[in-house]
Amino acid sequence: MEPDRNPAPGHDPDLDARLALLRGATSSLDAPRCVEKELMQAFAARFPRKLPWYRRLNLLEWSAAGAGAAITACVLAILLAPPAPYGTGPYPPLVRLENGAAFIALDSVERIEQEPDPQLVEAELPRTVLAALGLPVAPEQAGEAVRAEMLMAADGDLLALRLSAIDN
Repeated sequence: MEPDRNPAPGHDPDLDARLALLRGATSSLDAPRCVEKELMQAFAARFPRKLPWYRRLNLLEWSAAGAGAAITACVLAILLAPPAPYGTGPYPPLVRLENGAAFIALDSVERIEQEPDPQLVEAELPRTVLAALGLPVAPEQAGEAVRAEMLMAADGDLLALRLSAIDN
């Protein structure tokens, strides 16, 4: 082995030569077979390997976490789902606006259809009644009247209401 021509500061070429001689002399020496095994076991006992976080949980804990996540996902899906537009679905809408007139079903559509002898009664209603039914009413028009046709059952129950020209 050839010594370096420009040794680094603090570098001793004689020490390198002696260490190389020591390496050569000890290369044929080998520790007994069981010493390395015992050293590795002692090292493993002294410094145990930490399991990753996902391997520290048992099957029951993972099952509980999965069930909790599934329930949370279902609740969020229900809460964040956009509501169905009004009037769509299996039931007809209870309030319909057509050409400035409103039809309001005050009872179920099935009851209205099954009524054997409904009567049509015309009347003038104040617009404040519209607000009570959930229709928009401008404050300056609250005192005005609107023409209404009421569908009444034979027993006197009010089934439906049709308002004429509520936009006026």
